Amino acid sequence: MPMLTDPPKVRTCLWFHQDAEEAARFYVSLLPGSEVVASTDMGGGVAVVELVLGGAPYQFLQAGPHHTLSPAASISVLTEDQAETDRLWEALIAGGEPSMCGWLTDRFGVSWQIVPRRLLELQAGPHAEAAQAAMMKMNKIEIAALDEAVAASQRGGL
Repeated sequence: MPMLTDPPKVRTCLWFHQDAEEAARFYVSLLPGSEVVASTDMGGGVAVVELVLGGAPYQFLQAGPHHTLSPAASISVLTEDQAETDRLWEALIAGGEPSMCGWLTDRFGVSWQIVPRRLLELQAGPHAEAAQAAMMKMNKIEIAALDEAVAASQRGGL
């Protein structure tokens, strides 16, 4: 899928002060179905990186300090289990900062949500409030703690 000759109609563009290509290469190493498709040098180093993360198209624009990344825009990754959650969290948090409820900001300034599928299942169930309350106390989401909170809620409701 050559992005330069046939770009996707819609893609997310993130503005980087610097290190856009380094960030792109790091991210594609973490997520299956990812690749750096093209890097464009505008004469002063890489200015645009076209990439796919987990099947979703992105464009990273390295254009200086005029705009900054913020948690107002984040990349959300749905994980299948605690092992995947832990792997992504640990890789992305290195040099970054944790936040609440599965959010973190990585060393490049990009905000991420690392969301176990189990959390969504519990939030859609009859004890959604217990799952939500447990999640609100977490940085990285811990599936066992969510399940325990729901089980405690079920015991209390019998």
